[in-house]
Amino acid sequence: MCTSFRVLPATDGTVCVGRSMEFPPEIPWDLSILPAGSERTATIKDNPKTWTQQYPVVGISAFHVAQCLIDGMNDQGLSAHGLYMPGGFCVYQDAKGDGSDVAIMDLIAFLLGTCATLDEVKEAVASITIVGVDPGMGFPPPLHILLYTQDGAAAIEFHEDGVAFVDNPVAVGTNAPYLDWHLTNLRNYIGLSAHNPKAVIDGKTMEPLGQGQGVRGLPGDYTPTARFVRAFANTRLAKPASDSDDAERLTLRILNTFEIVPGIIREPNPAGGEWDEITDWVTVANLTGSRYSYRNHTDPSPYVVDFASADLSKERIVPLAGPRAFSPAQI
Repeated sequence: MCTSFRVLPATDGTVCVGRSMEFPPEIPWDLSILPAGSERTATIKDNPKTWTQQYPVVGISAFHVAQCLIDGMNDQGLSAHGLYMPGGFCVYQDAKGDGSDVAIMDLIAFLLGTCATLDEVKEAVASITIVGVDPGMGFPPPLHILLYTQDGAAAIEFHEDGVAFVDNPVAVGTNAPYLDWHLTNLRNYIGLSAHNPKAVIDGKTMEPLGQGQGVRGLPGDYTPTARFVRAFANTRLAKPASDSDDAERLTLRILNTFEIVPGIIREPNPAGGEWDEITDWVTVANLTGSRYSYRNHTDPSPYVVDFASADLSKERIVPLAGPRAFSPAQI
């Protein structure tokens, strides 16, 4: 399970996207650098798609394979995020073997490496065949891809009748069902407000006993439908940030509201017994400032890659920061 959203622009125009990754902590994750100019080949056995990467990409990759991106951004202000889509809401295409085939876990690397706008993404998706391939999980992961620019958002969904490129007017995404259902469901929450309501009954003013009455009814569970509503409410009601640093902090604060405490959600482990679903990591993509930040479950500190100062000339993966204790206060 995962959540993604774009925060409203800061006063100085900064636009950030937040994303959380919730999954049992069994997949090895790395920070991945994919340089511009790289020649790339999809991980398809027969006659795979090949492409030349035009833009540098920074993201989170799986199974120690730099191109196996589940999250990332490029230097053009485009971000892409693969979110789980189980329950029959993801149907991949069959491979064609004609040089157009791209494995699902190649898709983000392909799109971020070759596209600068959502229009270019839409055109690129129409030119390829997206195939379900197992990256090491034991099955092809069912996904949909959420994409953001500073003034647009879209989803790539995999329906029985083909791939759908869907406009996302609220710039929020979670998991199943498809986006159109979530947008309809938002109509059940019209009236949420940052302000406490008041009522006058028979001339007497009735006020709430405490703060927060304006968002009474906001769902607080971890289901995809609840998280979608909560992400929408948080991004729309939050006070706009002032500048780039403040926008990144605000995005992280909203991400904190989706943190899963280990043990509160448990699911069967294919190897036997149970395992916990946790928030493995979160990312903040500063689309206007070309900065990509992450924080993982073993280290409370955020880490950032600044496209302007980082060496993005060589392909590499870097393990996410390991366990680290709180820093002692200076007193």
